[in-house]
Amino acid sequence: MNVLHVCANPKPTEESVSKQLAAAFFGKLIELKPEVELVNVNLYDEKPPFYSYELYRAVWNPVFEEGYEPSKVEEMAMNYASKQAELFNAADVLVLTMPMWNFSSPAIMKAWTDQILCPGLTFEMAENGVKPLHKIKSVVLLVASGGIYKEDDARDALTRQALTAFDFIGIEDFEIVWADGQNPMFNANCEERKEMAIEAAIEIAEDIAELDLAPASEEADPE
Repeated sequence: MNVLHVCANPKPTEESVSKQLAAAFFGKLIELKPEVELVNVNLYDEKPPFYSYELYRAVWNPVFEEGYEPSKVEEMAMNYASKQAELFNAADVLVLTMPMWNFSSPAIMKAWTDQILCPGLTFEMAENGVKPLHKIKSVVLLVASGGIYKEDDARDALTRQALTAFDFIGIEDFEIVWADGQNPMFNANCEERKEMAIEAAIEIAEDIAELDLAPASEEADPE
């Protein structure tokens, strides 16, 4: 099992509840499946550029113009996206660790998502729609927030954006662990809510460890 972990939290683990969820999640996953190949991407160490006009031309012009050859500048604009897409396409499971900031994901996570969700990198446009170029079976969101949010809360743009974006490229299995109510100014039971979320993260890790990740060639019908 290959797991890509993308983290968008600049705080040290002792100050970051989302990172503490990740520590619990990966501690249990590696305990159950020590052969896991884990790739960590800290976005504050490997900062994504914002989506540019040059990147747009490099990835979308070939879709609309057969035989299009990107310029040198456009090729350079793909460097980060190509590297991250290679990690993405090699993964069986994607884990995203982040806080909720201003009712959505940190801008640095959105920038990373924009880089990898490009035609020719993680998907291609086919006659019958989008064809995935990756093999990811599941996305796990490990999130912490100061406020408390109910399911399908209109204020929650974070999970809605993530689920919609990855569903577009054929990923339908999402697991969400959310440590909400972490602002002690508003909630007296922060620690209790955090411990509940850590327990949930461990349970999700147990589920991920049991995923059936048989190669596509083994799943296909024999000739």
